[in-house]
Amino acid sequence: MTTITSLKYYLIVVLTICTTFSGLAQVKTAEAEAELKSIMKKLEVVGLSVAVVKKGELIYSNSFGLKDIEKNTLLENRDIFRIASISKSFSATSILQFVDAGKVSLDDDFSDLVGFKVRNPKYPNTVITLKMVMSHTSSINDSEGYFNLDAINPEKNVNWAKCYNNYEPGKGYRYCNLNYNMVGAVIEKLSGERFDQYVKHHILDRLGLYGGYCVDSLDASRFATLYEYDAAARKFNAAPLAYAPRSEDIRNYIMGYSTPIFSPTGGMKISATDLAKYMTMHMNLGKYKGGRIISKKSAKIMQTKVSDEEGYGLAILTTADMIPGKVMKGHTGSAYGLYSAMFFQPDEKFGIVVITNGCNPTYTRGFNDVLRATVNSLYNSFIK
Repeated sequence: MTTITSLKYYLIVVLTICTTFSGLAQVKTAEAEAELKSIMKKLEVVGLSVAVVKKGELIYSNSFGLKDIEKNTLLENRDIFRIASISKSFSATSILQFVDAGKVSLDDDFSDLVGFKVRNPKYPNTVITLKMVMSHTSSINDSEGYFNLDAINPEKNVNWAKCYNNYEPGKGYRYCNLNYNMVGAVIEKLSGERFDQYVKHHILDRLGLYGGYCVDSLDASRFATLYEYDAAARKFNAAPLAYAPRSEDIRNYIMGYSTPIFSPTGGMKISATDLAKYMTMHMNLGKYKGGRIISKKSAKIMQTKVSDEEGYGLAILTTADMIPGKVMKGHTGSAYGLYSAMFFQPDEKFGIVVITNGCNPTYTRGFNDVLRATVNSLYNSFIK
């Protein structure tokens, strides 16, 4: 056999192998997508957007179902969602940037940082630290609301003491949205930048992501309509408040105090694909595509449990109950009918993002069934 003939034979073999693998991959993807559509039908899902990361690379993303029921518009990968409580991790990441720069310590007295007294009246001598607030061990609750810092400011609300639980700060856990709306105000005081602009400039832009907290600065045509499920009528109702502009409030903005307007606790708008890239940065301990967002030390602090029973760190949850046999790190979100999940396995370097803009919400062991079923389906199809 001549050299040229041998080369031709080799190329044919390689091409045949590549074609075979490509065909198998297409079949595998088709089967995976058929399973996702089955989950959507069974659990009454309006729209579903997903992304899968393996070995630090985005290997799959797709969207299914409807972006808008009334207009019969299909959901696309470019569409963005208000992702709810996963937003807290962007606020926590911002704070850790200041920790890295030596501008703040997690052990600092939160009162000094936020600019008004934050003390549990039942334990007036116990300092509530920044770390306590970020880990939901501050003893603060949402009983007086969380859309305005007046709720907990003793100078603004005569019922401020109701914002505190009966246990001593640092010795109990209670998930609290007010915690992170206050953290957003601290970010403004530390940076001199409006909260939404700080996150854009120091996280989103550096990662090359489209999204943000300010509705007015985003392309409204990309918003996926969120739908709340009416169980009695068995129908979905649009939730327009999810993307309500706050133009008048912004015009009268007070830096370091009006911050809940942007909802640092739950107001990030981003696509599943871009959220997966952000997740990859945390999976790689603060680094993405050669750029570092936070130090490895700070990334580990965010992912380390503060409350053992709940598994919560600094806006990153540790759970072994999402994928059987896997200890995952991440967060979920739910608001206005949306349900979101962002979970990664830091050692095996895989992660999954799932977002639905509406479903008939049922739960199993604390997790929304759509999120759990979809995460496991994607894991079995693309990772396992």
